Amino acid sequence: MARVSQEHLDARRRQILDGAARCFARNGFHATSMQDVLAEAGLSAGAVYRYFRGKDELIAAIAEETFARIRGAFAEATEASPPPLPDVLIARVLTIVLEGRIAGGERQAFARLVIQVWAETLRDEALAKTLAQGFDGLREIWAGLVDAYRANGLVPADVSSAHMARTLIATVQGFIAQQALFGDVEVDALREGLRGLMSMGVSAPAPPVR
Repeated sequence: MARVSQEHLDARRRQILDGAARCFARNGFHATSMQDVLAEAGLSAGAVYRYFRGKDELIAAIAEETFARIRGAFAEATEASPPPLPDVLIARVLTIVLEGRIAGGERQAFARLVIQVWAETLRDEALAKTLAQGFDGLREIWAGLVDAYRANGLVPADVSSAHMARTLIATVQGFIAQQALFGDVEVDALREGLRGLMSMGVSAPAPPVR
């Protein structure tokens, strides 16, 4: 009997995860059954259960891939030294993430999937641990970026790198939430809004004295 190549195994696993991701994004985690995943992926139960024993393993694998995608996007976007300012950097990261959307799914599907993962961490301790580890990793990356901004005279010495990192991550999370809920948020709008906020107190004229 011919051996199945690793390339074939990887492609089959990818097919299952993409099918599950489309189902979760479209219908939610709890409303999706394994039968729905089988139908979406176009595979038999035996083919799917060879890789994943159930929905919990599917959502865990999807969560790990999601964090890897976001970390990779940050790594790609921060290669410049000094790194670009937050308005440019965040927009670049979100563009990379959204362009790598779920295969066969619309752009909004990835944002909806992220919301599903966040919600599931409230009941799944193992998934919550994965989320916490991913968040801690992102905070370390962002804190390093803030240190680089400070070294270039762009951030005051009395501003906490950890606090600024948390705020910048919250900006990304807020954008993803709006994209999932409304689907009409453009990355360019976020970049322009951040640029405006960053300019406050810098280029605006002083208010008149009353």
